[in-house]
Amino acid sequence: MGRTTLLSVAQPWQCDQMGHMNVRFYASLFDDASFQFLGHLAGPEADAGLGWADVRIETDFRDETAAGTLLTVTTHVERVGRSSVTYLHAMTDSRSSTLKAEARVTTVRFDLSARRSAPLDEGARARAEALTRS
Repeated sequence: MGRTTLLSVAQPWQCDQMGHMNVRFYASLFDDASFQFLGHLAGPEADAGLGWADVRIETDFRDETAAGTLLTVTTHVERVGRSSVTYLHAMTDSRSSTLKAEARVTTVRFDLSARRSAPLDEGARARAEALTRS
């Protein structure tokens, strides 16, 4: 089970001389999706002393994305660790469902004062486990 984390459109100014969306903009859209996703995991009573730190991102580009393409990013959890979560963003064409790109991200819960990892609280863990793909 996943969660829709972004709805967007490929803008003409995001496209390069080859006519498709440039790599840097995939990264930006996946980053925006991560903020939505991690905000959901943190929950409504998020601790202001905790943040998230990406420690690994791997992106696979599956199909060219032209200007005007309507995009949907859905996110599901692949693994929940003591202080980390690994999740997969899938970017698809909203109309045709063609997979455009995927980004696998590992993010660590981060104590902003101590500047080190912090264990996931039970609420974040439960929300993450609810988004694990069956």
